[in-house]
Amino acid sequence: MTEVVLNEPLSQVSLLFVSSALAFLALALVLFSFQLVKLSTVEAVSSEAKAASSGSTMVIEKIAADKMTATERAGFILLWVSTAILGVGVVLRGVAAGRVPWANMYEFSISGAFLILLVYLTALKIKDLRFIATFITGFALITVFAAVSLFYVEVQTIMPALQSYWLVIHVVVAIMATGFLAVAAGMHIAYLLKASGRGKKLFSHFPELLQLERIAYRFNVVGFVLWSFTLIAGAVWAERAWHRYWGWDTKEVWTFIIWVLYAGYLHAMATRGWNGKRAAWLGLVAFLSVIFNFTIVNLFFKGLHVYSGL
Repeated sequence: MTEVVLNEPLSQVSLLFVSSALAFLALALVLFSFQLVKLSTVEAVSSEAKAASSGSTMVIEKIAADKMTATERAGFILLWVSTAILGVGVVLRGVAAGRVPWANMYEFSISGAFLILLVYLTALKIKDLRFIATFITGFALITVFAAVSLFYVEVQTIMPALQSYWLVIHVVVAIMATGFLAVAAGMHIAYLLKASGRGKKLFSHFPELLQLERIAYRFNVVGFVLWSFTLIAGAVWAERAWHRYWGWDTKEVWTFIIWVLYAGYLHAMATRGWNGKRAAWLGLVAFLSVIFNFTIVNLFFKGLHVYSGL
C-alpha cells in the first residue's frame, strides 16, 4: 500500500479558503435578510396605496415577487462566490490528507455545506426557490462556522476499516441526501411560517401552501432515495469491514430511525391522510434527527461509527 503523506501546511491554506467562504456567506445572509425586510416594506406601501389605486398596487406586488432586486442579485453573487471558495477549500483539504475529505466531523461539515449550497443553487436553475435563500445560507453559515471553530482537526490518517472505496460511495451519497433534505426542511419552515398567519406582509410573496408542500415532498423523495442507498451501502461496507451487515451500533440505529421518519412522512403524504401542518412538522422533525445524528451522536455516543476526530 502506498504511504500517504499528510500535508498540514496545505490544510491550513484550505482552512483559509473555508474561513473566507464563511465571510462571504455572512455577507450574503445580511443581504438576503435585508431583502426580506424590503419585501415587507413594499407590501406595507402597496397596502396603503391600495385604496387609491388597485392597479398600481398590483404592479408593485408583481415587481416585488417576480423581479430580482439589486440586493437579492448581489446576495446570490456572494452565495456563488462563497460556494466556489468553499469548494476549493474542500479540494485542498482532500489533497492535504491524501484521500477524500470526509473522514471526520470537520471534513464532513465543510463537504456537507458545499453540497447543500450546490444542490440549492442548481435547483434554482430549475425552480424559483429564492424565498428560502435566507434559510439555506444561514444553515450553511452555521455549519461552516461550527466546522472552523469547533470541529477543526489536523489532517490525519484514517483507521483501516475506513480505508475502502466504500468510504467514497457511502459518505458522498449521505452528504447528497443531506443536501436535498436540507432544502426540503427550508420548505417546511416556510410552510409553517406562512400557515401560522403571522407576517402576512412578508409571506404574501411566498408561493401558496400547496406549492410549498409539493416542492418539499419532491426534495424529500430524492433525499429519501439517497438515504436508503446510504443505509444499504453502509450495511455492505460493514460486512466488508466487520464481517456483519448489522450490529445495532448507535450510528446504525440512528440512520435507520431517520429512514423510518422520512418513510413515515412520505407515506403520510402519499395517502393524503396526514398532510398540511402535521406533515410539515414530521418532515422538520426528521431533518432535526439528521442534525442530531451528525452532532450529538458523533460527539457524545460511543460506537464503531464515531468519527468526530476530536
